[in-house]
Amino acid sequence: MTDQPETPPRTPRRIWNFTPALPLQLAPYWDWPLRPLASLVYLLKSWNPVGMRLMFLIAAAVTWTFFTPDLSRAETVQFGWVFEVWLRNFVLLTTVAGGLHLLLWRFRTQEDEYRYDMRPMMKGAKVFWFKNQVWDNMFWSYVAMHFWTFWECFMWYAYANGWATMITFDSNPVWFVALIIMIPIWAGLYFYAHHRVLHMGFMYRHVHSWHHRNINTGPWSGLAMHPVESFILMTDTLIWLLVPAHPIHVIFLLFHHGIGAPTSHAGFEKVKLGRGVALDVGDFFHQLHHRFFDCNYGTGETPWDRWFGTFHDGSADGNELVKERRRKIWSGQ
Repeated sequence: MTDQPETPPRTPRRIWNFTPALPLQLAPYWDWPLRPLASLVYLLKSWNPVGMRLMFLIAAAVTWTFFTPDLSRAETVQFGWVFEVWLRNFVLLTTVAGGLHLLLWRFRTQEDEYRYDMRPMMKGAKVFWFKNQVWDNMFWSYVAMHFWTFWECFMWYAYANGWATMITFDSNPVWFVALIIMIPIWAGLYFYAHHRVLHMGFMYRHVHSWHHRNINTGPWSGLAMHPVESFILMTDTLIWLLVPAHPIHVIFLLFHHGIGAPTSHAGFEKVKLGRGVALDVGDFFHQLHHRFFDCNYGTGETPWDRWFGTFHDGSADGNELVKERRRKIWSGQ
């Protein structure tokens, strides 16, 4: 009897076109024993000149200085100054999300370099309004922009009427700088907390599932969500009623949501600016969440995913851990 030739092992399907260095590493802030030197190095790297964090801070300072109504006008709610904030946010969102979409997806200026997922934006899909993922995402992003504007205007009204305590760099330079350092970490902690709630039962079925229609994401996907989620996303602005701060801190935090969502969902790790220079925009940590769903609920600067067993480091072993977690959930273990 002739022996049958062995079937060669199947080559695993390639999931990603590009990934950053794997496995992903979480910020060392929460390690035990404490690692102060490693935490300092990580913090300094996070403020690199071609990263979003420093860009958001610069944009927040410019926005407050040149494109925000004087707080004296905000003592009463009036159409004029509210419309100015709305118009400025409209221009910001259109410039950032629209600009990234045109560069990366429409005109493909860097083709597929640094692109995570090779699947195209969906067309003819009934799950999206207008049966078009991009048009759907644009519509709901502009809806979300109204909640961004609402929370910002609420804080200007609060400052103008003495509901919130305002500091300046001159009056409290140490706290001013400390807040700038802490805001990105706070934004990640808040994101994990409300994101976990959005993945529960009723909230997922009727609210957050809208956002998860975007298995592959583009810049307009970041704020494409149910209006209830848009409202919740910016609610951490209320922290400034309790914490003394400057309006630059308010704008900086809001930019982590209003601009950070389009950039982190861009679908590309970097945007090439020229020979040897690229701007960091993407967030592969969160891209894994859109692909595998039950992982990476927070950010790379928060410890909760590691502590609760939902951290996916992007490796093949991470894929298997997610599959095993799903198997246990489905089997009721």
